[in-house]
Amino acid sequence: MATDKTVMAVIRAARPSFRNIYDKIAFAVHATFLASGHVLIATGPPAFSDNALSSTSTDEVGIQDWNEQEDEYAFVYINPEKDSKKVLVKCLVINDKFLVDALPEGAPEPLHLEINPEDYVGGNGGTNYSTQYKNLEGLVKTLDTQLLSKLYASPQPPPSSETSETSSRNVNIDVPIGGPSSPQTHPSGIIYPPVYPSGVSDIFPSPGAGMYPTRPGFGTGGGSMYLGSYNEAFFSLVFLNRGVPPGARFDPYGPPGVPGFEPNRFTRDPRRPGRGTHPDLEHFGGGSDFI
Repeated sequence: MATDKTVMAVIRAARPSFRNIYDKIAFAVHATFLASGHVLIATGPPAFSDNALSSTSTDEVGIQDWNEQEDEYAFVYINPEKDSKKVLVKCLVINDKFLVDALPEGAPEPLHLEINPEDYVGGNGGTNYSTQYKNLEGLVKTLDTQLLSKLYASPQPPPSSETSETSSRNVNIDVPIGGPSSPQTHPSGIIYPPVYPSGVSDIFPSPGAGMYPTRPGFGTGGGSMYLGSYNEAFFSLVFLNRGVPPGARFDPYGPPGVPGFEPNRFTRDPRRPGRGTHPDLEHFGGGSDFI
């Protein structure tokens, strides 16, 4: 792994001449590759050729003509520690931004990095290279994490068909209505059982073990299995036209033909006007002596 110290040592050993701040960034990129174990096999015009990666030559070359082009640079490296696979590095200046693309041999697309030279280049230090850079450590770390560490990384295998099918099945799971279907924890720490995750009617007469039922409105409809004059089943077209819903549990009024179990004996008194009591309760008295 390259460090700012090893990169600066490479720069000092090469003693390059810089024309502008972009030359300084380009040579720092080059020095970082050398410090990480790469060997330069082409630069300048040969590195810009269409067959820069397909060339059979792997001889090490010097740095001559590395900045011959204006605002663009090219280098070709091999890494003996990585089976000498070639890497083409091209740099381009656009709108004061320094763009770096690194394409390993056989890769489908290059790695890309955008650098702001003002963040890493200092003043004109003449031949004192250490003063011509600022935050060289940050630049080297960026190059290492964004380019060098990814050049030879093994590609991630695509997900297996079994995993994809499992994920697809998980995505299409229906969410039950009527409330949460898993135990809920109250802020006090008490765990409440889940709410019955289904509609409420006589087709589903009771919830499963450890679950709260969600039957609404006792005595005023809501699907109870006990029928009275106010139950919605008496006024439901579904009930009148098609009879008992399929699968429903229905209890008759009483044993047929047995005196005392006639249906009219189980009707409610009409609800009293105003704020009267419930029709199932005995009516309160009235008059001046009623307390």
